[in-house]
Amino acid sequence: MKTIITAGLLLALTTGNALADSAKGKKLHDAQCMKCHDTSVYTRPKHFISNRDALTKQVNRCHQNVGAQWSDEDINDVVQYLDETFYKFK
Repeated sequence: MKTIITAGLLLALTTGNALADSAKGKKLHDAQCMKCHDTSVYTRPKHFISNRDALTKQVNRCHQNVGAQWSDEDINDVVQYLDETFYKFK
């Protein structure tokens, strides 16, 4: 599957988390992501997400797979929530 990164998502990736809303990301995450899995996928020993870019790509894939109507801003908010809560990339 070919991943398309839009200008808004590219801006979010290059500017980090300056504009992201973690609280909104949690709400979006809980409403969509928890339909398929619980939070143990983020803390399992052999998870394959090793940086924020990989996390963004995975959130983008997941939101497409479940048919969530998320904007680039929504995706960045979910990435921010997951990063702050589980991954803690710097």
